[in-house]
Amino acid sequence: MFARMPRRTPGTLLALTAALLTGLLALLATHPSTAAPPGSDGAWTGTWASGVSGVPASIDTVFTDQTVRQIVHTSVPGHRVRVRLTNEYGTKPLVVGEARLALGADGPTGTEIVPDSDRVLRFGGRPSVTLAPGERRWSDPVALRTPAAADLVVSFHLPHRTRATTVHSSAFERTYVAAGNVTGKPSVEPTTTTASWYFLSGVSVTGGAARSSLVAFGDSITDGAVTETGANHRWPDLLAERLRQDPALARIGVLNTGIGGNRLLRDPNPPTGNPAETFAAYFGEAGLKRFDRDVTSQPGARYAIVLIGVNDLGHPGNIAPADEEVTAADLIAGYRKLIQRAHDHGLKIFGATILPFEGDTLNFYTPGREAARQTVNQWIRTSGAYDGVVDFDAAVRDPEHPGRLLPAYDSGDHLHPNDAGMAAMARAVPLHLFR
Repeated sequence: MFARMPRRTPGTLLALTAALLTGLLALLATHPSTAAPPGSDGAWTGTWASGVSGVPASIDTVFTDQTVRQIVHTSVPGHRVRVRLTNEYGTKPLVVGEARLALGADGPTGTEIVPDSDRVLRFGGRPSVTLAPGERRWSDPVALRTPAAADLVVSFHLPHRTRATTVHSSAFERTYVAAGNVTGKPSVEPTTTTASWYFLSGVSVTGGAARSSLVAFGDSITDGAVTETGANHRWPDLLAERLRQDPALARIGVLNTGIGGNRLLRDPNPPTGNPAETFAAYFGEAGLKRFDRDVTSQPGARYAIVLIGVNDLGHPGNIAPADEEVTAADLIAGYRKLIQRAHDHGLKIFGATILPFEGDTLNFYTPGREAARQTVNQWIRTSGAYDGVVDFDAAVRDPEHPGRLLPAYDSGDHLHPNDAGMAAMARAVPLHLFR
């Protein structure tokens, strides 16, 4: 038989309710970061993102009973945060035993976190998660006040033998690997330090100032090639700084989904025996394939800047088959497809002119490719197909020799801008495009 519950009078219920509210208010007073901010509308906006790729067959990075502690840099603030894990290129389930998020702190090892900011990430209420091959998944939201331009530390434990199949190989940021489950430690003793992100593709926020996001889509020049590790000197980082200085634009998150070596029209395709077989998989799927994943599906996406095409011009006969040579018309047709897909999703899309690369050390340049670049850039500037133009070519070229980068902006390979060049690119983005 069931015991009869005592009858509760209206007065008793009111007293219990008052007691519960008092206790809840006391809890929120002692833990203010757990309170939802006034005016929160629940809309999610990306504050950080990364494009991901598979790995070359010859690369066999494996984690077994290890913690991977990764650092990412925010672009807009928020009061609630969620993290996106990904197993998009995995062939086996990805088992994450525990995952945590915290604010980064200065310290001697580079792995330090602010202890009071440590949060357990849950997935459907559970502290562990298994992602099927090809799956990506957002964590449940956690209450954490995250400033703009802050380092966030994402730590997760991989209890089983796990091959690193889904990566962003050139993160220009440090990732630390430590033995065992040390996800909650204020600092860890790394056994390995790398410059790649693993199984991680996004962080989004709500409840703060963020209202929309701008996605920078492209190749190594957007990814940040040759920038200093941990300095956050990529042109999208510097553009985010400009936006934050303008009160009318400070609510726009900037998401960098550039992938080094990426092409607009084709996947990596190194010829048999070419040294590129050992690294070309990191270049990622063709921009036309990954655009929806890396741009239109981003939380709060409203704008996109597209800077891609130099690898389509430069790879054939070099680290791709010679018969993959492209024309200006080929690239323009590809851009038109991106424009249509952006517009189908309600995004404004801005075309960026291809930077000069005459004299490059990677064997990209030929007079024919320069002619194609000039034709493409003229179309970007004058066709009206894009919603706006970002003239990076004009910003970084040498006025005395327009086919070359200005020496002050040249990293040394005559293709990639240095930090000063990245700053010039960020300054070249017209802010009226976002008003």
